[in-house]
Amino acid sequence: MSADGAAPGAGRHVLVLGGTTEARRLAEALAGEADWRVTTSLAGRVAAPVLPPGDTRIGGFGGAAGLAAWIAAHRVTHLVDATHPFAERMSFNAAEAARLSGVPLLALRRPGWEPAAGDAWTFTDSLAGAAALLPGLGRRVFLTTGRMGLHTFAGLDDTWFLVRSVDPPDGPVPARLEVLLARGPFTLEDERELLARHRIDLLVTKDSGGSATAPKLAAAREAGLPVLVVRRPPVPEGVPEASSVAAALERLRRDGRAPSR
Repeated sequence: MSADGAAPGAGRHVLVLGGTTEARRLAEALAGEADWRVTTSLAGRVAAPVLPPGDTRIGGFGGAAGLAAWIAAHRVTHLVDATHPFAERMSFNAAEAARLSGVPLLALRRPGWEPAAGDAWTFTDSLAGAAALLPGLGRRVFLTTGRMGLHTFAGLDDTWFLVRSVDPPDGPVPARLEVLLARGPFTLEDERELLARHRIDLLVTKDSGGSATAPKLAAAREAGLPVLVVRRPPVPEGVPEASSVAAALERLRRDGRAPSR
């Protein structure tokens, strides 16, 4: 049942700003505990998302003030930002909403990737930076930065791109583009075969972290391919963080005193 149509519940109510594997696993754990109610909010960018247990809400809140109002109306006692590491605006809205509502905020942030021996990584701070560097690094590119930013690469007519996404891209896209519709996680064998079959000579990725899509980095290392990595955007200062679902659960249980309101 959607949380928008549910009566406010008693006890501890966690609002998880989701869209990641970690958010779903956190919801699964909390939904199994009788003294917690969990609602997961999804942005709605995927046509058929995998819904976690508990209540779900799909769509935006209308900025930080809208999120704070929803928190108050639904008696949320704990807020968890488990959005994608590149969902910069939502993380700052969550921090401001927590300040406005007085509800504690916990950021569940998966650790970023680190280069290993044998890696040939080039770092940049933005998709635009990646587009500027890309022509000097490769001609057949496995572009794994998400379908929302493909317009940034639309002017690179001499480059062939392979893009993998859950839903088809829309808007401006590169002229030489092949789209592979798939949902992770992906195995190392999957990635080895994909790189070889498409004769990829450059991998472009965001530093998303986590294990679901990490095998592509190992496959690129094995093949001796360069990797162009977009660094993570800044996050709000002063927000408590957990680097794993287990750590987030421990923090919530420790801080989850029965609310007085």
